[in-house]
Amino acid sequence: MKIEKILNNNAFISLDESGEEIIVMGKEVAFGKKQGDDIELSGGYKIFSNSNQELNQRLKNIVSDIPQEYIKITEQVVSILEKQYDKKVNDIIYVSLTEHVHGAVERFKKGIQIKNPLLIDIKRLFRDEYKVAKQALEAIKEKFGIEFEEDEAGYIAQHIVNAQLDDMSDVVNITRIMQDILNIIKYSYKIDFNEESVYYYRFVTHLKFFAQRIINRSPYEDDNVEIFEVFKDKYTDSYKCVLKIKNQIRQIYDYNLTKDEQLYLMIHIERITTKASI
Repeated sequence: MKIEKILNNNAFISLDESGEEIIVMGKEVAFGKKQGDDIELSGGYKIFSNSNQELNQRLKNIVSDIPQEYIKITEQVVSILEKQYDKKVNDIIYVSLTEHVHGAVERFKKGIQIKNPLLIDIKRLFRDEYKVAKQALEAIKEKFGIEFEEDEAGYIAQHIVNAQLDDMSDVVNITRIMQDILNIIKYSYKIDFNEESVYYYRFVTHLKFFAQRIINRSPYEDDNVEIFEVFKDKYTDSYKCVLKIKNQIRQIYDYNLTKDEQLYLMIHIERITTKASI
């Protein structure tokens, strides 16, 4: 692989087989090298293709303008997500989270910390992402000697959630939809959720992507109509609850739930309210 342009000791621009620009990042991957050098890559590097030109341009700007320590924080977050939680994220996180952390540190130096109005909901609904964000705060403390309030962990978790979603949807609205649905179930059944339950964890994960479809207006196809009719008649309480959810989503978001979407909600509601293994 030939170096077309060195961005810094840890990143350079090259060309892929189609002649398109790619960015190669890795620890000291360009150290001691110069433009035109051929380099054989070993492990511990990442390649960003030019399929998203806007992303690549923003990444070039970050590599040029923001100290490498901030990118390393993002790399650490991605590594924890993949290794400890088996979660993949979109490459946008290398831009969005790096920019955010850099901005947050600069604001901290000026005595500014911003309260996060979604903190409580984020801690409940995106528990894995929040745990990773807390580890990111520890890394920031170790690297920069800065100790943020937990509100900042909420903001980092929001960037992580956004980077898991295909279309970079608005995590604020996603959180609001999720909380509305959980509240309908909670008050319909007059229960408190067991947030340590595997059924609750799976339901919250389902709701995250369900809420994204509502925002992006990309419904499921109705492939399970017969099963829906069976479940509707068998699990009447869950179906009544789904109808309340359906009506609220239609009123607020002008989005009509498909029968498949209602079916999946029924299944999850039945599980978290009765611990059934359907």
